[in-house]
Amino acid sequence: MKRILVPVDFSVQAERALEAAAQIASKVATEIYLLHMVDLPANQTDMEDHGDASGPAKMLFLRKVHEKFEEMMNLKFLDGLTVHEEIRFHKTFSGIIDYSKELNIDLIIMGSQGATGIKEMFIGSNTEKVVRHSDVPVLVVKKGMKKTGLTKYVFASNFSDEVKPAFGRFLKFISIFNGEAHLLFVNTIHNFESTKKTSKRLREFITGFDMPKHSLNIFNDTSIEQGILNFSKDLDADVIALNTHQRSGLSSMFNESISEDLVNHALKPVITFKL
Repeated sequence: MKRILVPVDFSVQAERALEAAAQIASKVATEIYLLHMVDLPANQTDMEDHGDASGPAKMLFLRKVHEKFEEMMNLKFLDGLTVHEEIRFHKTFSGIIDYSKELNIDLIIMGSQGATGIKEMFIGSNTEKVVRHSDVPVLVVKKGMKKTGLTKYVFASNFSDEVKPAFGRFLKFISIFNGEAHLLFVNTIHNFESTKKTSKRLREFITGFDMPKHSLNIFNDTSIEQGILNFSKDLDADVIALNTHQRSGLSSMFNESISEDLVNHALKPVITFKL
């Protein structure tokens, strides 16, 4: 891993994402790229082509942004790290994707203020759009990451054959941190299958992979999301890993009713790998 991209809007959430990037960069000698996107209207693609935007108003705006970048660069957790900054004028999510491809980014880290579970961290946000379209893993943090490192990973999936390429990328990622892989299938009343059938599928799924320290887990709960959260809490996992699809994003995993009472204010970081 050589390059981490952190889109920043100078919010508390962006700072948490940057701190997570710093934790990773300090362990694997990775460079961090900060990207501030100026989201343009749909019919506008170049700020410099539109009147006053190319004059004093633009210069004042850019100066203010660079001042905010300087404040970020002075954060203590960035000491000793290589950090670059960039401003782009583009639609936010597509600009992030384009920039990540331009720089051959290995990991995108984004902050989220979603408060009611995994689904709300993504759905209807620029984060969801980035997750859906990114070819590289996207790590989403809400409360930050544990200082002890990234050791325990929960990989939640239905473990169909189409998931195997994403799982291979997941194993490659966690090998950087000597991580443990805890595979999780959540059994619900709407999604029920026997333990014997699921256990066989899990064993067959990992055949052919060079597996690190791992466990195969079947967890019963009222919904898939509830099961992921409860299992991860019981395990004291560091990161929850999910696979996503460009067409449907995460929605296919959360097609069941999710209780409005589900509020998890200590939601784990979530990393996604595209199918």
